[in-house]
Amino acid sequence: MYGKLLTTPQAANVLGVSIAFLERDRWAGARVPFIKIGSRAVRYRLQDLEKYIESCIRKSTSDTGRK
Repeated sequence: MYGKLLTTPQAANVLGVSIAFLERDRWAGARVPFIKIGSRAVRYRLQDLEKYIESCIRKSTSDTGRK
């Protein structure tokens, strides 16, 4: 139903970013959706990462993505 859950290093690899980027993102308010399991385990769903990637598509450098 949910598919395989990815660890932070695996998610960073999918997105092509550093582990530190995802750690900072979670601390700053999480633009990239994640799942918290228990008190410490953080996981990412591949479909959420794919949606995030789609939301980042821009047509120019001045395109903010807001309507």
